[in-house]
Amino acid sequence: MAIITKITTQQKNQDRFNIFMDYGKGKGEEFAFSVDSDVLIKFNLKKGMELDDFSFMEIQYQDDIRKAYNKAIHYLSRRMRSEKEIKEYLTSKEIDEPVINEIIHKLSAQKYINDEEYALAYARTQANTTDKGPTIIKMELKEKGINEGTIMLALEEYPLEQQIEKATKISEKFYEKNAKESLKIQKQKLENLLLRKGYPYDVIHIAVNETSVNNESDEDMEAIRFQGEKAARKYSKSSGFEFQQKMKQALYRKGFPMELIESYLAEFEKS
Repeated sequence: MAIITKITTQQKNQDRFNIFMDYGKGKGEEFAFSVDSDVLIKFNLKKGMELDDFSFMEIQYQDDIRKAYNKAIHYLSRRMRSEKEIKEYLTSKEIDEPVINEIIHKLSAQKYINDEEYALAYARTQANTTDKGPTIIKMELKEKGINEGTIMLALEEYPLEQQIEKATKISEKFYEKNAKESLKIQKQKLENLLLRKGYPYDVIHIAVNETSVNNESDEDMEAIRFQGEKAARKYSKSSGFEFQQKMKQALYRKGFPMELIESYLAEFEKS
């Protein structure tokens, strides 16, 4: 049986206390352990109190829980977290699984963590502040440990109309930056871009085709002129039929329709 001989407040952390004990082996007073203020109060620790091995282990376990709880609260103070994120964070701090389970239970009871609320807020924020499509958001929520049912509920925060609006804005900017490409190539590249951003095929089809309606005539002709001038410089040493064939092949590979290529070459011949 060991006896508490002194309790002092830590200098750097006023919420923690150092416990000194006499183990009765002739060594006198020794530092034994430190505890959080809540643990000190819970076990009513005071000078002269005797502690057996079981009591000591229970105090240490409760203090481990308290320290882990404080870490979790600090982690949560930055932003909302999913249950999986909390577990992974505490595991990275080398906290034992039984302690982590106690923390998760306590935080859930206090409503500090709620995966459904987290998923709803996450989906809403991503939909309103980024250009991510629903597929990417779904994947991110899955990585954060959110179950399928909750994910589908959360994605209701990102309605189809909003998806189309965002995909259309991306398409408009893309067409502006890639006006010197053929419409066919532009569409292929844009479809791949929107797929990477996580938009479903039905949304991509609407955004790509509706946005391209205004680009089909003048801008496609402008694009083929740009590409045609580059090809003409490349094949400048050729002439006649050979030049025509090389130009047609080069422009066709760039995605221009043959009808437009013929129109351009006719224009080129006259220039």
